[in-house]
Amino acid sequence: MLRLLRTLSYNTPQLRLDARRVFLRAPSERDWREWAELRAVSRAFLEPWEPSWPADALARPIYRRRLDLIADELRADTGLSFHIFRRGDERLVGGISLTNIRRGVVQTGTLGYWIGQPFERQGLMTEALAAVVEFSFDRQALHRLEAACLPANEASRRVLHKCGFQQEGYARSYLRINGEWHDHLLFGLLGDDWKRERTKR
Repeated sequence: MLRLLRTLSYNTPQLRLDARRVFLRAPSERDWREWAELRAVSRAFLEPWEPSWPADALARPIYRRRLDLIADELRADTGLSFHIFRRGDERLVGGISLTNIRRGVVQTGTLGYWIGQPFERQGLMTEALAAVVEFSFDRQALHRLEAACLPANEASRRVLHKCGFQQEGYARSYLRINGEWHDHLLFGLLGDDWKRERTKR
């Protein structure tokens, strides 16, 4: 069941989403060390799918700048970011961002996500993404969600399919990943389709 909590962290409203085995909340200053350690141990696993990491990618000042950007996007209603934690021991396992939110006649947002290597292939990202999808359609009143992944990233494709996304296109030289421009598969999910599927369960 989805639960929305409003507290105060790093001078921004904090959202919490609960799923069966994970919960999600906004990143905070106190998460830096665990975030940096998980990203460091997962670096070789993540680098093929992400933009190039600068030399100071895991430094505390860089993390603080990320928090500032997250706060700016939240205030502007253009983005939301979540850390994913395993229930029980509250271990950080990954992250999800809902960015590029457009309102008005579009009502659309773009999803991005990562999971630490120690927690891959356990279904945790599928649960977390499903919670963000529910939040996006039920609480944010979005009409459509979009995502993209590299054609070779089979794990990411499986997660999107499990959450109801359909492949809608193929974009050449779409994003610069690990220092090079790469083609991407484009996925979309309509709120109306998601709600119809939910009523069947």
